[in-house]
Parts: sequence; structure tokens; C-alpha cells
Amino acid sequence: MDFLAEGATTPPMAETVALKCLAFLAGTPEALGRFLAISGASAETIRDRADDPGFLSAVLDFVLSDDDLLTEFCSAESLSARSIHLAAMELDGAACG
Repeated sequence: MDFLAEGATTPPMAETVALKCLAFLAGTPEALGRFLAISGASAETIRDRADDPGFLSAVLDFVLSDDDLLTEFCSAESLSARSIHLAAMELDGAACG
């Protein structure tokens, strides 16, 4: 069930989606390499910032910027692209305080 598309998105829901997205990237070496190159992050950065809403929002924004990657992730997690957008907006708002 695409729980985010069905109702209000909460910060914990958005964080869960972003962490699943991060795990998906970790299992997709080419995509992870592009994310690290574009973001300037390292494996250490990922470990240190995995609970940072701003970083998690950046992870979702990266996936949202690549239609093929977005489709793969949504299919793997049975989520809609809309859910990813909603989660990114929720985390972006949380990061801004």
C-alpha cells in the first residue's frame, strides 16, 4: 500500500521512505556513485547524516531527478512518484525548521 499517497505525510513516514531510498541507492552502485559525485558526500557522510532531514531530502531529490531511477525505486517499494515528492517536501520543511 502506498501509505503516503493515501493521507497526510508525517516526518517519520517521510524519513522511512528516504531511508529506504538510501538503501536502494546503496544497492545500486552506479546510482550511488553518481549521488556521491553530485552531492560531494562520502560513505562516512552517509553514516553521519542518515538522520538529518536535509540530507534525506537531498537523497530523495536525487532520485526524483532521474526518471528511470525513480521508476525503479517506486516499483521496488510499491510507492508512487507522488509519494516520493510528498516525502521530499516533508523532509525539506523539517530541515528548514
